[in-house]
Amino acid sequence: MYIGPFEDVKKVGKVAYRLNLPVRWGHVHNVFHVSMLRKYTPDPSHIIEYEAILLQEDMTYEEQPIRIMARELKVLRNKEIPVVKVFRQNHMEDEAAWELESQMYEKYPHLFYFKLDVVL
Repeated sequence: MYIGPFEDVKKVGKVAYRLNLPVRWGHVHNVFHVSMLRKYTPDPSHIIEYEAILLQEDMTYEEQPIRIMARELKVLRNKEIPVVKVFRQNHMEDEAAWELESQMYEKYPHLFYFKLDVVL
C-alpha cells in the first residue's frame, strides 16, 4: 500500500530521499530508499483523498480481511495445499494475496460461511 504523495525535501546520498511528512508522523523516520517511493506526475484535476488508517502507538495496524476472492489447490510434488485469495481492508483488489486456507480459517472463520439457498 502506498501513502502520499509527500514533498521530497532533499536527496540524501545516491539512493535515498528525505520527505516532508505530516507533523502527526513526527516519530516516523523521514528518509526513504528509492525502492519505497513512486514518482508522482502532477495533474491539476487530481484530488487526493486520504483514507484514515488507525495506527497503533508502534505505527502498526492490523489489516483486516474482508472477503475470500478465490480458492485453489496448489500442487507441490505429490501434496495438495488448499489456499485462498484474500481481499484485505485498505488495499486494492489487485493487491489480494494468497494465504493458507487452514491459517485463514483458524483466524477468520466467519469468512468461510456462505449463504446457501435450500430448496425443500
